[in-house]
Amino acid sequence: MIPELKKTSEQKMLKSLEALKADLGKVRTGRAHTGILDHVQVDYYGSMVPITQVANITLIDARTIGVQPWEKPMVAKVEKAIRDSDLGLNPASQGEQIRVPMPALTEERRRDLIKVIKHEGENAKVAIRNLRRDAISHLKEALKKKEISEDDERRALDDMQKLTDRYVAEVDRMLAEKEKDLMAI
Repeated sequence: MIPELKKTSEQKMLKSLEALKADLGKVRTGRAHTGILDHVQVDYYGSMVPITQVANITLIDARTIGVQPWEKPMVAKVEKAIRDSDLGLNPASQGEQIRVPMPALTEERRRDLIKVIKHEGENAKVAIRNLRRDAISHLKEALKKKEISEDDERRALDDMQKLTDRYVAEVDRMLAEKEKDLMAI
């Protein structure tokens, strides 16, 4: 019972880390990367689809994303979708290619983005601690029902704490890395 509990808790903590990584990927730094446009939706013949399903997205240089729609009539729709997104980007079409330059970040905007990533990191830590709390309550219940011994429970509690500490440290590392990335000019 205890090994399964540890395994499921670790898997869920890993999912929390992956969710944080995805959230941090959406926060843009001064550099261009194709993942920025992942959540942009385009009107494709009446239905909203992700931009990756109607266009090829590449990096032209460190500060410019290239978007190449697969169909010529989609150029204007893709350009409008990027402009209307909450990313603050201003795309410009050149024939069938759309260039999306990344504006430089101001110091104030960088500080705002750091607050955003710290909030995301805190949410991830809370999720990890909640998983620890759930595991501890399962252990206490098992002890009450005499399914495990007190020694086993104590060892499992120590293991859960170590696991939690390891994942919280990983969250802190990811946040520090992203903050360093944001502050780099």
